[in-house]
Amino acid sequence: MLLTRHITRFLTLLAAVLVLTVTSVRAADDKASPQREQELLAILRSEAPDADKALACKNLAIHGSDESVPDLAKLLSEEKFASWARIALEAIPGPAAGEALRQASESLDGKLLIGVINSIGVRRDAKSVETLIVRLGDKDLDVASAAAVALGRIGNEDAIKSLRPLLASAPAGVRSAVAEGCVLCAERLHLAGKSAEAVQIYDEVRKAELPKQRLIEATRGAILARSPKEGLPLLMEQFQSPDKVFFQLALGTAREFPGSDVDQALASELAKSSKTAPDRAAIIVQAMADRPKTVVLAAVVKAAESGPKPVRLSAIGALARVGDVSCLPLLLESALDADEELAQVAKTTLGDIAGKGIDAQIVSLLAKAEGKKYPLLIQLVGKRRIQAIAALLKAMDHADKTVRGAALTALGETVTLKNLPVLITQAITPKRADDAPIAQQALKAASIRMPDREACAAELTTALDRSPAATKTVLLEIISDVGGTKALETVGASASSKDPLLQDVGSRLLGKWNSVDAAPVLLDLAKTSQDVKYQLRGLRGYIGLVRKFPMADAERAEMCQKAFEAAKQPAEQKLVLDVVKLHPGIETLKFAIKTIKVEGLKEEATQATLVVAQKLGSKGVDVKELLSTADLNKVKLEIIKAEYGSGATQKDVTAVLQKQAGDLPLITLADASYNTSFGGDPAPNTAKQLKVQYRINGKAGEASFAEDALIVLPMPMPK
Repeated sequence: MLLTRHITRFLTLLAAVLVLTVTSVRAADDKASPQREQELLAILRSEAPDADKALACKNLAIHGSDESVPDLAKLLSEEKFASWARIALEAIPGPAAGEALRQASESLDGKLLIGVINSIGVRRDAKSVETLIVRLGDKDLDVASAAAVALGRIGNEDAIKSLRPLLASAPAGVRSAVAEGCVLCAERLHLAGKSAEAVQIYDEVRKAELPKQRLIEATRGAILARSPKEGLPLLMEQFQSPDKVFFQLALGTAREFPGSDVDQALASELAKSSKTAPDRAAIIVQAMADRPKTVVLAAVVKAAESGPKPVRLSAIGALARVGDVSCLPLLLESALDADEELAQVAKTTLGDIAGKGIDAQIVSLLAKAEGKKYPLLIQLVGKRRIQAIAALLKAMDHADKTVRGAALTALGETVTLKNLPVLITQAITPKRADDAPIAQQALKAASIRMPDREACAAELTTALDRSPAATKTVLLEIISDVGGTKALETVGASASSKDPLLQDVGSRLLGKWNSVDAAPVLLDLAKTSQDVKYQLRGLRGYIGLVRKFPMADAERAEMCQKAFEAAKQPAEQKLVLDVVKLHPGIETLKFAIKTIKVEGLKEEATQATLVVAQKLGSKGVDVKELLSTADLNKVKLEIIKAEYGSGATQKDVTAVLQKQAGDLPLITLADASYNTSFGGDPAPNTAKQLKVQYRINGKAGEASFAEDALIVLPMPMPK
């Protein structure tokens, strides 16, 4: 019974959400029309399928008027339509819908009655209060519970008077619903400005013997309905509760509580809890940080400075949201703490804190920093992307490798195009060789974030000419990562140069270019390179672009043709055919058919043709005429078994397919419709499949086809 009531209340809530959604749509929709209403009513009055009638009810929630009420009322006693009819009746304005629900409540019982009572509650129909009061004593406890909640939704004086006495006297199975109704009444009173009366009801619920959920709801309401001065002690009482649920209630309610007094109270509670319950104190800090406008920052700072580690971690992290420039000394000190976890949280906070003047203060401190604090401040410049080029350039000459590395990394995050040559120089001709890897990584980071990619690539290309051989590879890699027209031109020129190193790197980078723009460059490399190795790289890179990038069927077929013509080995020609199989289209099918005549490729080309034809056929594309032009090898086709249907309903159509089987791996039926060819529809109104087991040239295969698809049997793959 209890489970049933929980489910019922869930459905009530769901129905309320639905009707609120529909009602809001109705309120915003000026297109609700009598004509549409008549069309929907015609569906309800017809022999239409149940699903259509249910959808008509739903749409009457938008288009319905008093005229629809009688038809909808008739459905309230039909279990399959009742909930749909109620959705409409809940939304239709005017007294007629409410009267229909009241009348239905007098004749229905069980789940149907509960549904009607829920709808009365959703409509907040004050005229139904007397009826609902009577139902409070119903022998069906679920009905009585629904009535209690509905009265709470209505929430007028009579509803309140009927519910309050029952908090103590109602049967145990109904009392929780009565309490829910009382809480709903109290919420309405509070919103109406009658907070004193609301507090009385909340307190009555809090003192009754009820499930914890009702007590939580009432306690929250009792706190917020009181004045801040009166509600604060009750709120803090929940913080001190040994019950974790009420502690969580306090955390949530504190975030809603008005005024700044609660912030002082939270600060006091934090101080006490830090000594007695650090885990709770750590959570209280987060509740304090959720009130950034009135938070007692000094209390959070004190918690971050010392005390139990969980509290310090929480407070240091909270400073990211509520801290200001005054917190910098503490955070910098914490970021250098011997405890790595504390240090990491402090570094994260230093990167995220958004107080006014923090960036300027970091730059100011950087000018006179020493020891471990110096590289830390440099790291912050990079992480926060503070413009401090002069300070970073100075740090690049520091004797400490850690400082130099931090400065280079920070430059990678902050340098502009104007100062990019500084990083380029450090990457290709560093003063200290061991700085090169960090400088190169920084240059890459800077280059790929430049807004003007073309100008960046031009700058890097200029540097390529004066770069030592050992670093040309690095620059080319970065240029490739930058991408764009200039980068492609530079990498393409390297791939075609006479320098073996540049040829190797350039051709490799072209092969993984992430844009189809590289296609002409790759194809030219495949055709003109004097080295077979680079010819293959160019061709395979070109085929890779055709394979992975979206493009029109005609464009892909044209590129396949160019790749096929450039290929000097069957292995590369077969790669082109693999692309065709991945991207079926009419033009790629024409290309595949044409390649059947190429010596040494007939088997692979035939397979590609059939795969493409089968995929197109499954999408309803008629390719019979095209296939008739293909010089396909004749095969020995045997149909072992064929079934047509859906799920467990299958029709044996083996004989039909055996009769139509010829010497090609495709079957043309007498009619385009499977149902006609197979002598009827084995599973009306459902999606069906044709499943075929077969042998081609002695090799077994299986294939499935959607209803009416072209039957092209894939060539069995060798095991």
